[in-house]
Amino acid sequence: MRFVLSLALVLLTPTMAFAHPGLDHVMGFSHGLAHPLGGLDHLLAMVAVGILAAAMGGRALWAVPLSFLAMMVVGFGVGIAGTGMPLVETGIAFSSIAIGAAATLRRPLPQTAAMALVGVFALFHGHAHGAEMPASAAALEYAAGFLVATGLLHLAGIAGTLGLTRLAGRHAAGITRLAGGLAALGGVGILAGWL
Repeated sequence: MRFVLSLALVLLTPTMAFAHPGLDHVMGFSHGLAHPLGGLDHLLAMVAVGILAAAMGGRALWAVPLSFLAMMVVGFGVGIAGTGMPLVETGIAFSSIAIGAAATLRRPLPQTAAMALVGVFALFHGHAHGAEMPASAAALEYAAGFLVATGLLHLAGIAGTLGLTRLAGRHAAGITRLAGGLAALGGVGILAGWL
């Protein structure tokens, strides 16, 4: 856990690179890195993916987050191509509701259903990243930045949920459902305009 937090700190503070001209690739990476961290809607959904993966355990620990990342790249391609997608912001808000609610289920979803669920919502997140990419940013570096940030948010959801469930002992299932419920409630708050 300390390693993940240290890595996140190093990746999120590339300020030395800003002092040197001609480093557009660094700027693209930093813009991409900052985008998922700049909005509560993105943060909640990406942490919710980690909570869902932790609730399911086993191969879902890597398969569910990788599905999100892969489909986010597809959505990014659609976004930078300038192709419109309906209800992107609504889809982003609903993502934390649906993914968080899935983590609260007593019987976990089948792994393929969880991968499909997060994949559909990842299209909305990826499209938003592509459509909002700064004109000065290089697409590959920008994509690498938001993929790293997203992966770290997934890891935070996984590590936080697994850590809390380990501490909770016999109440572990309740902690997982509570974490998923909070992510879903946050999505409701965003959709309703409370947050």
